[in-house]
Amino acid sequence: MLAEEFINLKRPAWERLTHLIGHARLGLTGLSAEELQELGRLYRQATSDLAVARRDYPTHLVSAYLNGLVAEAHGYIYREKSTRWQDVGRFFTHTFPQAFRATWGYTLAAFLMFIIPALIGFGLGWRDPDAVTLVMPELQGVIADIQSETEWWLRINEDGRSSSAAFIMTNNIRVAFLAFAGGVTLGILTLYVLMLNGFMLGGIAGVAQRFDFADNLWGFVMAHGVVELSVIFIAGGAGLQLGWAIVRPGWHTRRAALVLAARRAVVLLVGCVPLLIGAGIIEGFISPAQGLPLAVKGLVAFTSGVAMYAYLLRSGRD
Repeated sequence: MLAEEFINLKRPAWERLTHLIGHARLGLTGLSAEELQELGRLYRQATSDLAVARRDYPTHLVSAYLNGLVAEAHGYIYREKSTRWQDVGRFFTHTFPQAFRATWGYTLAAFLMFIIPALIGFGLGWRDPDAVTLVMPELQGVIADIQSETEWWLRINEDGRSSSAAFIMTNNIRVAFLAFAGGVTLGILTLYVLMLNGFMLGGIAGVAQRFDFADNLWGFVMAHGVVELSVIFIAGGAGLQLGWAIVRPGWHTRRAALVLAARRAVVLLVGCVPLLIGAGIIEGFISPAQGLPLAVKGLVAFTSGVAMYAYLLRSGRD
């Protein structure tokens, strides 16, 4: 039997198991007696299908899919009773970093959709600042500040760092949510948010380079930029997952593919919130600090970046 025939034959049972798992997220008590029996039967059938797939189609994507489905079902059927705090702790120590590693390709795609317009914007800003304002007229004020060597971010000190940090966190979460939610538009809005923000940052950096203002700009952006931009890429990747599930559902129905992608995407978005809060605190308190040496801000950027990626790449590997 070909892999495609095996998938078409077994797919209804896998999708039904996925549906029951979704209801079991609030606890097995939310399932009726008939659904509990069906869950057990479909789980045993899925484990058998996994054994067949590993034997006959070891390199096919269906093996990886079934491995994840069986593991998730096992976790809900056999998990021990835990407290809400234990569930929250496991989410951040296992679920979130595992979801990041499982979907790193989408995060990479989001990074490319950001960095390419950023490089274009940098080139335009360095060669001709007026070209940047033609594309984004709202940057005229920022470019004027750069030309007059005005460090506009120092207003954070004047407005109060606590209130500014809260505003920054809220804005960062809004941008991340837009990048995520744009996935339901086939990923078009997600791509727009990524490309727009990439071009904006690149254009500002290019203008700053042209007017010898780059050291000032990066002295502000450096400390919080690694974490903040990484989170935008993760949220953008989550949005691209939704769009790709609609465009290319694979062996699932389009609805089932979207449900599976949405589960992973929501995990990524929720996991990013504490990272965005941390980036907002750095941006509100450390980045605009005038008396802080550039080397210290660079150390904050390096330490926060290493800590974040060590957590994402290493946590939950048991």
